[in-house]
Amino acid sequence: MRIDVVTIFPEMFGEVLDTSIIGIARERGLVTVNCHDLRDWTHDRHRTTDDEPYGGGPGMVMKPEPLFEAVDALQAQDDEPATVVFFTPAGTPLNQAIAEQLSSRERLIMVCGRYEGFDERALSLADLQLSIGDYVLTGGELPAMVTIDAITRLLPGVLGDAASSEDESFSDGLLEYPQYTRPAEFRGMDVPEVLRSGDHGRIAAWRREQAVTRTAIVRPELLAHATLSDSEKAIVDGLFDADSEQEVPQR
Repeated sequence: MRIDVVTIFPEMFGEVLDTSIIGIARERGLVTVNCHDLRDWTHDRHRTTDDEPYGGGPGMVMKPEPLFEAVDALQAQDDEPATVVFFTPAGTPLNQAIAEQLSSRERLIMVCGRYEGFDERALSLADLQLSIGDYVLTGGELPAMVTIDAITRLLPGVLGDAASSEDESFSDGLLEYPQYTRPAEFRGMDVPEVLRSGDHGRIAAWRREQAVTRTAIVRPELLAHATLSDSEKAIVDGLFDADSEQEVPQR
């Protein structure tokens, strides 16, 4: 996979791209990440990437010309067209399903916004607009890093255990079950007996029940997209008594 990032702060990506899973994937040649300075596609001596908004108002808006030139230039570097992702608060919330879809693409171009956002015309370049949450960030660089991390760990051969990416929170619509390691007892808190039993069938059943229970308590809205058995639905229903004000999502 090849990922090209367009940003006015390419230096922000150095440590992230060289560390941990992303760094390993790059060393193995499983993903190539190139960070490009948007200013390289400007034509004035000040290398201007923003201007005042039409109609007045606070802040500055990212100019369309360098954005179009950058994306056009990067698209022209390969016969395989890239999927273009713009990061904006109005974008689709990033989730595991989107990360899985993007991980199947050969090429991605990620465009990071700044200031008050993009000139609306530049968004016509986007195949996908993404957001990582309902809060305000200074720019699109951190969302791009988050998305690169979420995508890279799904690429075949990146994780040491191929099952790791399949057995995590959100992979099947549920939060992950509780995890434990040694020691078996710590400050009066014990590792559940079932995990020390060696009975893999019991362990799998316990983990599934814990995942369903945790999701129902912490993120009940996720259950609307999870496939639950009748017994698991009963577990969820049993968590809420008849007088509870919290509504169990429809499944």
